[in-house]
Amino acid sequence: MGQEVYITPLIWTIYLVILGYFILGAVGFYVINRKKSREIARKSYIKFGTYFLIIHILFFSISFWPVLFQFWSIVIIGIGSIELARLYGKSGRQLTGFFFASMLVFLLLSVGFILFGFLKQNLILYGFLIVSIFDSFSQISGQLWGRKPILPTISPNKTVGGIVGGALIALVSSLFLAGLYDASLQERLLLTTGIILFAFLGDAMASLYKRKYKVKDYSQIIPGHGGFLDRFDSLIAGGAWVVIYFTFFIDICGSN
Repeated sequence: MGQEVYITPLIWTIYLVILGYFILGAVGFYVINRKKSREIARKSYIKFGTYFLIIHILFFSISFWPVLFQFWSIVIIGIGSIELARLYGKSGRQLTGFFFASMLVFLLLSVGFILFGFLKQNLILYGFLIVSIFDSFSQISGQLWGRKPILPTISPNKTVGGIVGGALIALVSSLFLAGLYDASLQERLLLTTGIILFAFLGDAMASLYKRKYKVKDYSQIIPGHGGFLDRFDSLIAGGAWVVIYFTFFIDICGSN
């Protein structure tokens, strides 16, 4: 799990592609919001702008200063733990068994996510980008074409169309990200599919926790998004899968 830093033309090429994705996302948000009220549209654009800033901070942290991403990982886990405990406390300490079970799951995923930050730079960047692409395009495709909720009692806004759309774009994107993880198609498909699945499950578990404690967001720290777990739940779980994959499925010493 080395921390060599390789600044290559590939990273700048990937960055340009990500900017292209953001342009597509901006068009999608415009189409979604053009018939909505000014206030709703304003909140949507604030969310988009904040997400743009977050992605840039993490992308350049991984690309130029991996140790800074390790720092952000610890911050995300620390604040996420506080948010979980805070909702439990505000509920009057209800559902104690559920709370401790949730904390155990969060602890296990957190260990994986922290270890994710110590992988090689190219693998961290690959996992981060797949999660980000899946996350963002799930929301956009869901609002454009999503009709049927996939988890109606847990997260009514998540639709089959959104998940399928985000997953397809993430899988296609893994092809041009092959330079970050130069492996067989089968290996890359397993890694990418696992990231998508874990990202979705992480998001679903975070939504279930909020549903149990009857709140919309974990906090209001991040404008347009809510709390740290509202924004980074899928990244924590997706990053944990990358560690699981290279621990149990692929010998990391013989990989990139």
